[in-house]
Amino acid sequence: MESHYLVISSSCFPYNAPNLHHPRKLLPLPSLSAIAGIRNRFSRPIHRNRSDLAVKARRDGGATELLVVDGEPELSRFQVSRGSPSPLGATSRDGGVNFAVFAGNAVNATLCLMALSDLEQNRVTEEIPLDVATNRTGNVWHVFVKGDFKDMLYGYKFDGKFSPEEGYYFDPSQILLDPYGKAVIRRGEYGTVGPDGNCWPQMACAVPSSSDEFDWEGDLPLKYPQKDLIIYEMHVRGFTRHESSGIEFPGTYLGVVEKLDHLQELGVNCIELMPCHEFNELEYCSYKTAMGDHKVNFWGYSTVNYFSPMLRYSSVGTHNCGHDAVKELKLLIREAHKRGIEVIMDVVFNHTAEGNENGPILSFRGVDNRVYYMLAPKGEFYNYSGCGNTFNCNHPVVRQFIVDCLRYWVTEMHVDGFRFDLASIMTRGSSLWNAVNIYGSPVEGDLLTTGTPLSSPPLIDLLSNDPILHGVKLIAEAWDAGGLYQVGSFPHWGIWSEWNGKYRDTVRQFIKGTDGLAGAFAKSLCGSPNLYQAGGRKPWNSINFVSAHDGFSLADLVSYNNKHNLANGEDNNDGEKHNNSWNCGEAVDERLQVLCKGEEKIIQNKDFTIFPPDMTVIYIQMPIIAIPTFPFLGGQGVPMIYMGDEYGHTKGGNNNTYCHDNYINYFRWDKKEDSSSDFFRFCCFMTKFRRECESLGLHDFPTAERLQWHGHAPKVPDWSETSRFVAVSLKDSVKGEIYIAFNASHLPVTVSLPERPGYRWEPLVDTGKPAPYDFLTLDLPERETVVKQYEHFLDANLYPMLSYSSIILLLAPYVAKETSS
Repeated sequence: MESHYLVISSSCFPYNAPNLHHPRKLLPLPSLSAIAGIRNRFSRPIHRNRSDLAVKARRDGGATELLVVDGEPELSRFQVSRGSPSPLGATSRDGGVNFAVFAGNAVNATLCLMALSDLEQNRVTEEIPLDVATNRTGNVWHVFVKGDFKDMLYGYKFDGKFSPEEGYYFDPSQILLDPYGKAVIRRGEYGTVGPDGNCWPQMACAVPSSSDEFDWEGDLPLKYPQKDLIIYEMHVRGFTRHESSGIEFPGTYLGVVEKLDHLQELGVNCIELMPCHEFNELEYCSYKTAMGDHKVNFWGYSTVNYFSPMLRYSSVGTHNCGHDAVKELKLLIREAHKRGIEVIMDVVFNHTAEGNENGPILSFRGVDNRVYYMLAPKGEFYNYSGCGNTFNCNHPVVRQFIVDCLRYWVTEMHVDGFRFDLASIMTRGSSLWNAVNIYGSPVEGDLLTTGTPLSSPPLIDLLSNDPILHGVKLIAEAWDAGGLYQVGSFPHWGIWSEWNGKYRDTVRQFIKGTDGLAGAFAKSLCGSPNLYQAGGRKPWNSINFVSAHDGFSLADLVSYNNKHNLANGEDNNDGEKHNNSWNCGEAVDERLQVLCKGEEKIIQNKDFTIFPPDMTVIYIQMPIIAIPTFPFLGGQGVPMIYMGDEYGHTKGGNNNTYCHDNYINYFRWDKKEDSSSDFFRFCCFMTKFRRECESLGLHDFPTAERLQWHGHAPKVPDWSETSRFVAVSLKDSVKGEIYIAFNASHLPVTVSLPERPGYRWEPLVDTGKPAPYDFLTLDLPERETVVKQYEHFLDANLYPMLSYSSIILLLAPYVAKETSS
């Protein structure tokens, strides 16, 4: 079918959006009689008289354009035809671009095209209204456009009911992002506020180009068995932003590439990138008087667009309309794979940056609010995320959107898996839950209300059984802000892993001396069979961590009793109150000032001083830090290390550093190189030891055939309420046999070791020793001298342990010493 369009001079139109100028509009025109209707819509006639009107019809490739102009006719730079409803998004094909967008409740839709230069001036270059009869199939609006798309962007306007109490937010004055847009453009430089102080400038999506190819150089998925992973949680900007990184493009994807050798040296084989989807770091920009800088959304858990990488994490920004920024992230993934490192994306499908009813209309809300968000009967936003809105994940349209998005990141961006933030939201029933709509038939007793946890959530079912997503890592943060806690019970289909929050809490409490935790700590070492075995899962379904981005760093965990979040500007009311932490060094938590090396800015007022604890204090506590390091590197399950913990990074007692774009969140490369690097050395050897052992990182839970528990005496474990000691021996096909013990008591103890005739236990690790003797490598100078100091103990099958320490001993054949004649 041919489509007819009328092009009208911009002088015919009043402004209908603040700060936006519309040079031309393209309107569907079946016949010239429609001109009269157009005349009546505006405050003045299109033309003063008929003689000023020039009409020219042009037919080209099935598209007909009627150009109505003042004076001489002007040809449109684009040819427009019906287009296809699939695939959704903007797709380059057949010498043009097909645009398709779901907006079921909209009554009118307009495609807005903007040259990059026009966007910078808050202007729209072309508007192409879509005809409901020609350009709509079902609930999808679509159009095919040919023309010069160099440096061209796009967005949509939708008209319809604006009735928040009914859940409708259609506003034809708003230019909206395509939910399927592959690159979002506006600000190219991180943290730069507009000249008018505007933190939410108009955004647009990049029009795709068939010429934007990337050379993957034969890259293929690494497909590591999950049991073999050692995960490193990383913030892209924070990893290299500090000046001590010494690189050309700090705080960018390229910066991470320059520092991948560090990760190889550490021994991790998987990086988990904190949110790299497009978000607005200036979302709640405000001046922090305590720190002397601005409060920003540093972590990025507030998505604007799920298909677009965060452009301001790239070294090129908006160059080439964002296409080069997409390539830069691809480069990071490709180069990580070359070094044997998988890449997992932290995705936030629980809420968006549009917030509650007071938030901005950016994309989903203006496209179809009732579909994309979980709403109460009077249009209120459910807030299971704690961030103002809740993504309506189990609605058929939304769950397909999520699947399409993840498929894109796997097929186009080559990522290896996903960690789902507040994943329990994805198990809740959608708005207007209807079992017939979801399953095809009613469910007996189905009285589910919006947000009710589902035993078989359609989205999780779809993700778990998707043929394209088969084999990628799927990791759930198995709780949400609405009180739903599913660690050990998240719907899993046998493939989902979980951030094991119970593991974290158990290890922290045992290390700090909480009563009654010895048995729970032992279960944690085995991969938490109490949580996962009954459901048919394995140890590798448990992601073991003691610290992460949210909460105390590992060093702060043993340096502070309480949080110190005053720098956040929320009167220390934000952040978790129950940290299970312990100031086991000097009384850092009770002092207003701590000796500092002077390289940090110290901000003082009458109430507090803000700066990290003295690194000398942290160095004293390094042996204590090693204790919680042991369980996740020396036990079953998948260990996860948080960026900076490998050298003892401190956040000065702040357990909620979401808003700090400064040294608090930056990886300190200078600290890694100074005396604290002794702990980095320790971590490197621990990861290497884990990879070498067959008995660590088992596919299944260990049994009595392989594992034996001990106490201060062999085969006599102490599971009493006051026990502070746990020891285990493991048969290992590579190492022979391994003895691991934890003394969380304030008292030293001499341990009786299991008898092994013809063999003797040899020390490998003792965190009670100063570096470098905490890990006795074969090439360590004076190693034999150190071992000889314990010969009389080892000959008697004993080993002395200091308070708050851990050890690893290896079984070696006994060699009798020659006696002098």
